[in-house]
Amino acid sequence: MVKERGKDISIDRVNQAEDECPAEASRIGPSTPYGYCSERLSPFGGLLGLVKFMDLVGFKEIFDGFYKPPSRTPKLGHYEMVYGLILLLFIGFNRVWHFVYIRLDAMLCSIFKVIRLPYVTTFWRYVNSLGINQGQSLLMVMSALRERVWHLCKLCYEIIHIDIDTTVETIYGSQQGGRKGHNTQHRGKKGFRPVLCFISETREYFTGKLRRGETMGGEEVSALIRTLKRYLPGCVKEVILRGDGEFISWESVEAALEEGYGFIFGNKACHPSFDPSGWYKVKKRDRIEYNECLYQPMGWGRACRFVVMRIPKGESSEKGGPVQLELMEDTKYKYRIFVTNLTKRAHRVISEYDKRADAENLIGEAKREGLAAIPSSKFANNYAYFQIVMLSYNIWRSFKMLATHGLLERGQQDQEGTAQTKSATKEVMDNTIRIARLKLLFIAAKITGHSNTNEVKYSHHDSRVGGLFRFMSYLDKCRHQIRPWLDRPKWPCRHLAALSLRLTVVPG
Repeated sequence: MVKERGKDISIDRVNQAEDECPAEASRIGPSTPYGYCSERLSPFGGLLGLVKFMDLVGFKEIFDGFYKPPSRTPKLGHYEMVYGLILLLFIGFNRVWHFVYIRLDAMLCSIFKVIRLPYVTTFWRYVNSLGINQGQSLLMVMSALRERVWHLCKLCYEIIHIDIDTTVETIYGSQQGGRKGHNTQHRGKKGFRPVLCFISETREYFTGKLRRGETMGGEEVSALIRTLKRYLPGCVKEVILRGDGEFISWESVEAALEEGYGFIFGNKACHPSFDPSGWYKVKKRDRIEYNECLYQPMGWGRACRFVVMRIPKGESSEKGGPVQLELMEDTKYKYRIFVTNLTKRAHRVISEYDKRADAENLIGEAKREGLAAIPSSKFANNYAYFQIVMLSYNIWRSFKMLATHGLLERGQQDQEGTAQTKSATKEVMDNTIRIARLKLLFIAAKITGHSNTNEVKYSHHDSRVGGLFRFMSYLDKCRHQIRPWLDRPKWPCRHLAALSLRLTVVPG
């Protein structure tokens, strides 16, 4: 016998905003009067959270310690000029002349403590004074920022995967370094070919540079691999490099072996011979087969391990995506071949390589954030601006990571809100920067003044304000500590020696 019980297991939907001030219906028509108000308004209310974040991680301390300023000294100072460019990109404007739209914004002017921002030409002249030295120093700024954010988020990755890839930036003028190279969308046009490295675990930009519009050679890939160690966080003990066929060469393999890195590079021109009796299937019903062999291509210093995956023609790969690196075509199969020094079975190596596909999404997102903007005709200026764009990209990543960590800590303290907190955490972490900008930045704010103090006020009726307030209260809680990013760390920070800071590491 089934008995019905009056149990309501549905979850009540709670509004994120406060209901202390109930909304009243407004009526606006063509005859509605309009006029000015005396308060200073801003659509970028979330910038207050960014200001708290910058203070929490000590960004000015990092910048002053690692940035190599150009010979030209602006009136506002180097930090304020670079900070202004970062804010411009953080808001979502890609080009320097877009300062004309935010020059009088109340929030930005209050951050810089001025009535109005400098003229656009001031920022143009500063960008024109930047060079390759400034761009390379910004990589150290990003490295130190990464270590502090990882400490704040209690991240301790001993193994990380670094995905290396190149992209094409089409140019339409006479910029230095432009070459006619591989450009699928605009064939025959000149462009740059920057290289970017991303950390797969956190989706952060790790290192890279702006390059001429040519395919990378083996010596250039080798030089890039040998520079990775200086930017690694102190907790990392093992690095696995993943790259497509553009990066396979003896120089790149030799550099990875000498630096102690694991690697998986797609094959481009090598023709290893596999044992016909060595093919195997992961499951009996699978039609995809795997194999491996030791092979020394011509000109290589030693034999390396090659793994292969063969797919019957007419079928897609295991994950349904497009087949990459087709080689050794015959009447029955398509082949995907990789060189690696990992000792896992062939199918596990290839499965680990396939996770590199997310790098394409990250490059596309970086392009939308301003990577495709070419501000100057001088290559050195564009080189430095490239790193400023990627610094703003990393700040957004760190901003999201810290917001996620704050939600998780709140969920641990409040067990009743665990399900709701996990849902909000997933929204913040999984969404792209464009969506996160709508959730955490584009919130209307009003700046008021009373008794020589300013206050930023938000609407009761905006559902995003509740989440922003919780995030800023978490930032304030961390800011009340002395160097919270060094609160009993379990791994050493590499950048502390350069900043003349000492720290005793607590053993794990």
